[in-house]
Amino acid sequence: MGLSREAYRELEDNVGQENISDDPALCDAYAFQYLAETARPAQSHFMPRPVAVLMPGTSEDVQAIVKTCNRHKIRVKPYSTGWYFFGAPQKEGDDTVQLDLRRMDKILDIDERNMFAVVEPYVICANLQAEVMKVGLNLNITGAGASTSPLASATSYLGSGPGTLWMGHNSDNLLALEWVMPTGEVLRTGSLGSGAGWFCGEGVGPSLRGLCRGVRGARGGMGVYTKAALKLAPWNGPLQLPIQGTIPAYSSPVPDNFRVYTVAFPSWPAYAEAHYKIYDNEIGYIAHRQFNMMGADLALAFWTMYMDPAKTLSDIEEISKRPEVQDLIEETRCSFQIILAGRSLRDIDFQEKVLDQILVDTGGWKVSRMTGKDWAEFTFLYMIRWGHKALNFAWAGGYLGSWSQKGTPDYVIQYQAIAEAAGYRDQKSGLLGQCGGDAMMGPASGVGGGGLTGFEQFVHYDPADKESVKAIVEHLHNAKTDATSHGFPPGKEDLYLKIGMTDDQLHQQYVNSGQPIVFHLQQKIKELLDPNSIGDRLYSCLPAEEK
Repeated sequence: MGLSREAYRELEDNVGQENISDDPALCDAYAFQYLAETARPAQSHFMPRPVAVLMPGTSEDVQAIVKTCNRHKIRVKPYSTGWYFFGAPQKEGDDTVQLDLRRMDKILDIDERNMFAVVEPYVICANLQAEVMKVGLNLNITGAGASTSPLASATSYLGSGPGTLWMGHNSDNLLALEWVMPTGEVLRTGSLGSGAGWFCGEGVGPSLRGLCRGVRGARGGMGVYTKAALKLAPWNGPLQLPIQGTIPAYSSPVPDNFRVYTVAFPSWPAYAEAHYKIYDNEIGYIAHRQFNMMGADLALAFWTMYMDPAKTLSDIEEISKRPEVQDLIEETRCSFQIILAGRSLRDIDFQEKVLDQILVDTGGWKVSRMTGKDWAEFTFLYMIRWGHKALNFAWAGGYLGSWSQKGTPDYVIQYQAIAEAAGYRDQKSGLLGQCGGDAMMGPASGVGGGGLTGFEQFVHYDPADKESVKAIVEHLHNAKTDATSHGFPPGKEDLYLKIGMTDDQLHQQYVNSGQPIVFHLQQKIKELLDPNSIGDRLYSCLPAEEK
């Protein structure tokens, strides 16, 4: 239907002439989204085009926009730093305005004593980390990397990362919150709503955190989160990380009170047992299975290349044939990275003794080559800063993650072999990156203190090759079938496949789910908080006629 001139003028009054546009070329720039080709007709790289793009600068701007959209029955889709196609309008034919929140990029407060920061949506992890480290604090950066919004991971999507074991999941790190609800009303949760500041997101009674985000978040489908207080963690390293080296593999000296290792194990049960012992002994500032994201058959050849500024991707084949690299590939097939952080030199010595005993008990070992100065300093900066996530796209220009069913370590390792075999099977077509069946990575724990983990299988494809796109979609269906046929629930692939479903297909999946009552209850919440349906279908619910 498009945006009426009356609605456009009102929205222009909300944000100013320079902060709104309905130019089709500009709107298409926002519709061009990573992974769109896996879900859209004819493998289009474009999600549905928004009818206009607005750049609000304040919470008041957002509130005014949402109220205008309610009057004109226009959908609203907020977008901060983005990652997947979830941030775009989801359905053809919906009149949706895209809110680009990049002007809302202020760190509003860093409370050193109470260990939290207050941020707007476009503050990125890298900038916030640099500021909070100056006062001896740090934040949990999600696996999506340092260029992403910590507010978004705390309010709207997944929030685990390599530091979650020590620093907590970002849904738990969310304190007080300012939320422009779909009606245009502003809700300030917890202590903020009582005029007592940002320190607490909860009060007496049920948590509003569950209402606004649940486990996975509404991904922009239920209003706009404009300010949030985020719990921080202690940082006992330098107040400013000294950076050394050259493009691309920058590194940083390992402080005396830190230890950096890749630890390997003779079997997956031993790997799982080591996780339980790490949980029980409360060590591990960073613990994450990361470097094999490039595929276990090539990962160590890739990182060897990456750390040598004289080498390029064209050298991978030669490097992978070196005997010492082949040995390292085999040694690290069942491994993960761990960083220990001590409060003192005595503390770090004690933690290292604990880790050594865990390795003795499980038959594990520190990978000798990766304890060297070059590897340790590279791993330290990589895992603390999390600034290399664009490498997900290095093999073929596109990637996605399948599997990733969460559970205790001994549960998760049960699907490792299934996923690995499936990875090799699907790569045989030659249409996906042939880097090894195990490109599975994930944090040692998805909750603070340990207990929950998962393996996300990275699969690499060429978005510009239609046959490769078909192959990655087939992989998604295969992964779902592989999982359910072995008694596991569908994994992350199910999230992606839903984007390409019709409303009828999506609703039927909810009806057939194990707990359809969840979607009925969410429909009631939708009717209460979003009566004019300005949010999109990423807030999962069953319409009234399905009840």
